[in-house]
Amino acid sequence: MVKYDIRFGVGLSTAVGDAAETLRKAVQADRQGLDLVTVSDHPYFAERLDAYSIIGMALGATSSISGLVSVTNLPTRPAPMLARTVTSLSTLSGGRIVLGIGAGGLWDDIAKLGVPRLGPGAAVRAMAEAMRLVRELSGGGAPVTFEGEFYSVRDLEPAASAAVPIWTGAVGPKSLAVTGTWADGWIPGHAADWLSPRFRESRPIIDEAAAAAGRAPEDVVTIYNLPGSITAAPAARTRDADGRWLGGSVRQWIDELTGAVLDHGAAGFVLFAPGGSEQDETGLARWAQEIVPAVREAVG
Repeated sequence: MVKYDIRFGVGLSTAVGDAAETLRKAVQADRQGLDLVTVSDHPYFAERLDAYSIIGMALGATSSISGLVSVTNLPTRPAPMLARTVTSLSTLSGGRIVLGIGAGGLWDDIAKLGVPRLGPGAAVRAMAEAMRLVRELSGGGAPVTFEGEFYSVRDLEPAASAAVPIWTGAVGPKSLAVTGTWADGWIPGHAADWLSPRFRESRPIIDEAAAAAGRAPEDVVTIYNLPGSITAAPAARTRDADGRWLGGSVRQWIDELTGAVLDHGAAGFVLFAPGGSEQDETGLARWAQEIVPAVREAVG
């Protein structure tokens, strides 16, 4: 019998004005049995809180839920220090951290922090180096010397904490191939889901790269950022004309996500409110206490 290990989470605000509410919702998500809280990483915006500061505070206020920066803005967080950050959070929280990583996208904003610009190809190569280096600087063992194109460390002792899972938000073919080679999970970009052309065209690239690296493609799981409304009554339509998920009643969500797991191999879902709005307490409770338990039961 197939055993499905599905993760369910919720995306939280990083706005400075939402700080207290963000932490309160992290605690609510933990108490209501969710697996993940996630935040985005945009350190160049003054109105946004630092992503890892949020995650550290959230992990300190909770007991079971894991934290994920989705995804870490790698150009502003050098890989050796990122390794120290995530292994420290793992040790402090009892292993409740997932490393989400990306090559960087908003280079005009990133450059304001004094970070040298990288072209698309170089940014992807830097991401691959970073993933390798984060793993090598985890799990104890002999000191690491690494001389790469972008990172260099000499006789640096790895942290004793085990390597954390690494998920990417890869979009382009090169970063998808890096995902298949090195990552443990993939979050499709632009909130694409299992019925989208983006998924159908991108997932084979990951699978081929995984196989070429001697890995099983199923070792790279797919987790979806999923915006949508949770309505009291059934929705007349749950997807728009382009096939994008809109939401619906609790039962409509349960049926949709159960099919995503059983028919399309989905390994996780992170709920976001539609249109960039903030998730309200009622929607979060319906997600955590009604939809998630029912999907878990339906998939065994």
